[in-house]
Amino acid sequence: MTLFSATLLAQGAPGGKKYMELSPAQPTEPGKVEALEFFSYSCPHCAVLEPLLEKWIKGLPADVIVKRVPVAFNASMKPLQQLYYSLEAMDRMDLHPKAFQAIHEEKKRLFTKADIIAWAVAQGIDRAKFEALFDSFGVMSKVSRADQLVNAYKIQGTPSVAVAGRYVVSPSEAGGYQETIDQADALVKQVRAAK
Repeated sequence: MTLFSATLLAQGAPGGKKYMELSPAQPTEPGKVEALEFFSYSCPHCAVLEPLLEKWIKGLPADVIVKRVPVAFNASMKPLQQLYYSLEAMDRMDLHPKAFQAIHEEKKRLFTKADIIAWAVAQGIDRAKFEALFDSFGVMSKVSRADQLVNAYKIQGTPSVAVAGRYVVSPSEAGGYQETIDQADALVKQVRAAK
């Protein structure tokens, strides 16, 4: 699930910084300030951060883009990556917060393809379309790209927010959930001011 635990929340990053600096920096979308949210539906910390992140996104300037990157630290987490990219392909991102709710509040076990498909159908999604997308080349290509980003950004746990290909902040570095958003926001402002 997640490699962070509540005991890590108070430790912070080395040297007193509330974020980690990436070396080398990663390429990002030209002309934009890019923030990547690394998450997993199975991560309880991600479920807590999600509404805070959503609120933050609504107030961001037009030149700041936030992209979500579903993380799988092992093969059993792959279907959750496929769930995210299948919802995205169907333009059903309204179900993104509902997936967190199903797992963490309703205690549904959405960890296998069959369980995920049954849940998606219960949300009104066409079974045949969803099944076709779930294992499609397009979805699997995005899963592969997500795995590459996790490695490139040296993601050790979820949730983590990367800013401008140079900084990574998480509850363990920042000291909490709202602090993670606040630090990400400060880094976005810093990058925009330097443009």
